[in-house]
Amino acid sequence: MTLSRRQALALSTVLATGAVLPAASPAGAATAPTALAPTGRAPGAAAAPSGPVPPAEGHTLWYDKPATHWEREALPLGSGDLGVKVFGGVATEQLQLNEKSLWTGGPGSKEGYDHGDWPAPRPGALDEVRRIIDEKGSMDPDEVSRRLGNPTYGTPAGIVPGFGNYQNFGSLVLDLPGAPASPVAYRRHLDLNNALAGVSYRDATTGTTYTREYFASHPGRVVAGRLTADRPGQVTFTLRIDSAQSGASTAAENGRITVAGALADNGLRYEGQVQVVAQGGTRTESGGRITVTGADSAVFVFSAGTDYADRHPTYRGTDPHDRVTSAVTRAAAQPYEGLRAAHIADHRRLYDRVRLDIGQRMPADVPTDQLLAGYRADPQSPADRALEALFFRYGRYLLIASSRPGSLLPANLQGVWNNSNTPPWNADYHTNINIQMNYWPAEITNLAETAGPYHDLVDALRPPGRKTAREMFGAPEGWVVHQNTNPFGYTGVHDWSTSFWMPEANGWLVQQMYEHYLFGRDRAYLRTRAYPAMKEAARFWLANLHTDPRDATLVVSPSYSPEQGEFTAGASISQQIVFDLLTNTVEASEVLGVDRELREKIKATLTKLDPGLRIGRWGQLQEWKADVDDPANTHRHVSHLFALHPGRQIEPGTEFAAAAEVSLAARGDGGTGWSKAWKINFWALLGDGDHAARMLGEQLKSSTLPNLWDTHPPFQIDGNFGATAGIAEMLLQGRHGTVHVLPALPSAWAAKGSYDGLRARGGFTVGVDWQEGRPVEIRITSTAGGTAKVRHPALAGRVRVVRAGGGSTTYTAKDGVLGVPTRAGETYRIRP
Repeated sequence: MTLSRRQALALSTVLATGAVLPAASPAGAATAPTALAPTGRAPGAAAAPSGPVPPAEGHTLWYDKPATHWEREALPLGSGDLGVKVFGGVATEQLQLNEKSLWTGGPGSKEGYDHGDWPAPRPGALDEVRRIIDEKGSMDPDEVSRRLGNPTYGTPAGIVPGFGNYQNFGSLVLDLPGAPASPVAYRRHLDLNNALAGVSYRDATTGTTYTREYFASHPGRVVAGRLTADRPGQVTFTLRIDSAQSGASTAAENGRITVAGALADNGLRYEGQVQVVAQGGTRTESGGRITVTGADSAVFVFSAGTDYADRHPTYRGTDPHDRVTSAVTRAAAQPYEGLRAAHIADHRRLYDRVRLDIGQRMPADVPTDQLLAGYRADPQSPADRALEALFFRYGRYLLIASSRPGSLLPANLQGVWNNSNTPPWNADYHTNINIQMNYWPAEITNLAETAGPYHDLVDALRPPGRKTAREMFGAPEGWVVHQNTNPFGYTGVHDWSTSFWMPEANGWLVQQMYEHYLFGRDRAYLRTRAYPAMKEAARFWLANLHTDPRDATLVVSPSYSPEQGEFTAGASISQQIVFDLLTNTVEASEVLGVDRELREKIKATLTKLDPGLRIGRWGQLQEWKADVDDPANTHRHVSHLFALHPGRQIEPGTEFAAAAEVSLAARGDGGTGWSKAWKINFWALLGDGDHAARMLGEQLKSSTLPNLWDTHPPFQIDGNFGATAGIAEMLLQGRHGTVHVLPALPSAWAAKGSYDGLRARGGFTVGVDWQEGRPVEIRITSTAGGTAKVRHPALAGRVRVVRAGGGSTTYTAKDGVLGVPTRAGETYRIRP
């Protein structure tokens, strides 16, 4: 954005003089427009109450007291790169801040860094492990990690030298003198519809009502806030930034605080700036703080950055100073209302794509924590439906807030939010389900753009992954990554014996990229982004599959089913992921018409590959190639059902689907938050909507915090995203060539409902109205043309299809499937 001469002059005047914007003159005469007028009016205009916009029913989390706990109660805002947790205090407000690339570790780390690769060659180490497994059938995880891992767990970094931790940037703190000890009508809220957080209360002594509003703007690259009162001259506060990093410098001048430094571990440079503009009153700076006294209202804008870049091998870019200064200066030059309107428009362009009605009715005057505490998964309760719908919307909101196009990094275990310099599991990227689950809602809930940073991370892993493949596996081609990675291309291993080894993670990571193509049918993306990563991962496995002496099939060895049991050859999840990868690579090659020789080689390999599907002695889908599953095992991972979800290998109604159901029932309805979220998806894919709804209820009742964050415990955001995807899968599926509407509709939602905007593979956007469990209208919008094979038992005989632009055609449904030829850009209405 380029500033006009008027904006630049106005802003330079504010910055150079340290002045505040003038309050209204006695006669109410207006002055010329000035930068960042807090109300969006000319600063001479009379101040008016400026509370939060009226929130849309069912799209708001709200509370009647301030937050006192970061994990359980504070409310999240995010711009993709920047994260904020709002506490809503009365005498002291804390806005805890994050910048997603602020990481220790990597190149330059004092601990050293080698991407987790072996520090020296280990000739024959991998072959020897394979030999022992072939001979004995299994191998103890501690012994495998001693031979193949890097024995460095427990270092200050928390996992291996140089792996690093996601860092807490610090907090923007507002001290508000004279705040009432017992405020009246206190309300703290998060409006998902507009991505606005707010606080309001009344001082019973003075009768003054105070409001504060905050947002994190993706287009502006800033966090903005506004403080107002309904009486003039009542806004007084001191603002400071408390850095969470040692050695940071802080300076305040001309209404702007700058906090800058370099991380002690790796020298990563960081900087944050906040500009304060007040209307009326006075503004002063002292001791790295800014004090506003007697203003009518005030606005602040904050931005931050680092010199991180996702470029191997240095992972460094330019100093953040100019970028941060520019972002704050541009934002401060705009009227607040303009900055706010641009933010809302940008957010709603994504958020408004999906509408959901499952019979919910949000009760009046019930704060969200009380709504959650009262939740019973009652089939007859509109309030329970309201919480379920809110949870779905919240998952989409969180993905928008934590992962946007242009973000340097994807959502990690905690999205973009973190208040610790040593967070649980480093707040890293776990590749044995967690980062993948983060992006399960991206395609089906119409937020495909949010997956861009995920795709970028996969591409960034390929160069270091090639070196790991060569040095650890002797692979002449391909790339690999194991169970944990970070922003610095960590593709090697550590030595936590039950979670260090998962080379098939490369196949699971690229699955999401192929899904992006399947949903959108963007051949250019497939050709330039997805297929190269898929092909290279496939080449790795062509060189590294092992012949099982038991039956001469090709298997992954050593293989480990997360995060339990012994190391074996050909654990089900390993085989299923490799099958998925090779099958998808063949499909992509055929679509693009390239690499025929490679395609035929992969097809030949698939004929020899153990598919990872076996039915055991008690009717279960086996987790290992040997029939050793324990029916009393209730482990949180249900990894051997990958072929059901997120894979496509198991189709509903088959014997393997029945065996998967036996396994899933034996695992039980317990587990961590993300585990319950996965089970929602499993039961939905099995067509059991009531059991899927039961799992949703279990997650809400026992794995959800008062601010609706998922808890492992502790907090992990993947459970939020997995549940959101699971709700969508209950309403729409399309893994096996059809657009299956209402495939797992729970009885509690069946009476009447509707949705619009969910997406199906093949390039279709879908809406459905239903009554008594039966669709009364199905809407299909085609983005790529082709035939939509719409599935539901209600589709029978001759069915009339109406084009939105006019005209209709009658088609014949067979076995509950109606084929509807479509044109790109057209919408079709089907009334069974």
